[in-house]
Amino acid sequence: MLDFNHIIGHEQIIQHLREAIRSGKVSHAYIFSGEDGAGKNLLSNAFAMSLQCEDREETKDGCGKCRSCIQAASDNHPDIIRVTHEKASIGVDDVRIQINNDILVKPYSSTYKIYIIDEAEKLTEAAQNALLKTIEEPPAYAVIMLLTNNLNALLPTILSRCITLKLKAVDKELMKQYLMTEYKVPDYQAELSAVFAQGNVGKAVKYASSEDFNERKNDVLHLLKYIDEMELYEVVDGLKRLSDKKDGMNDYLDLMLIWYRDVLMYKVTNDLNLLTYKSEYQDITKQASLKSYEGIEKIIAAIEKAKIRLNANVNFDIAIELMLFTIKENGNG
Repeated sequence: MLDFNHIIGHEQIIQHLREAIRSGKVSHAYIFSGEDGAGKNLLSNAFAMSLQCEDREETKDGCGKCRSCIQAASDNHPDIIRVTHEKASIGVDDVRIQINNDILVKPYSSTYKIYIIDEAEKLTEAAQNALLKTIEEPPAYAVIMLLTNNLNALLPTILSRCITLKLKAVDKELMKQYLMTEYKVPDYQAELSAVFAQGNVGKAVKYASSEDFNERKNDVLHLLKYIDEMELYEVVDGLKRLSDKKDGMNDYLDLMLIWYRDVLMYKVTNDLNLLTYKSEYQDITKQASLKSYEGIEKIIAAIEKAKIRLNANVNFDIAIELMLFTIKENGNG
């Protein structure tokens, strides 16, 4: 478990939480909203540690040294409770047993009793209504944190009684430096991972440390370098073999998008420093010289449309072939 100082990005949220601790105006219920890997768990854990820290009046952060912080860091704090569930959803019994009944017992050793509900979008309507009663009339020492990747799954009555903190994309350069410093990732790999993660630190770390991701990148780059010389059926067969049908297809399409955005970027600016695939500059510049602005933009639009179609469960073969037809049609000129 980390304190606020070890979290990159999310400055406004951290400032809000620190101010709540400093002023003594801590809410009884918070929602941390953001996609998986965005940092919801890091922020809620750091907030919980800070709230329970024995020296918080001095630090306004978890000191990391007191007994409470050590317990929190080892995920073994008696007054920081993580709600678990065995089924696909979080049911009414889970809420009643782990929160509603337990919350009546005062904190064991700390000022607060904190409940963290990860994947709160899995709360059933009955479970949310059971939780609502506790949120409406909580004990003074209670703090409930809901972590979700889908705010729309929560009832309006829940939303209206919680402070919602929406996680925003983290700056690409910040993530790149973080990967290089903390994970010793080379410059080029760190930049590609940061771009590909689109502001999601968890994804950036996963991509930077994944051999599978590097293999996918190399496979798709090999295909893209020779795509204009290949017959359509060869490209279709090649992409199908790479993608193993739908598994990983979104990654391949995103890698392709970055490639063609590089081609467009170079055509517009003639600046190699702006490329993500810097090491592939020879092939990028070659394609930029052969393709028209309109053609590159059509290719980018076709890849984005293919992503939408696949996510909407449109026939895989049709979605991919339509995209590749546009790519081949706009190959040169």
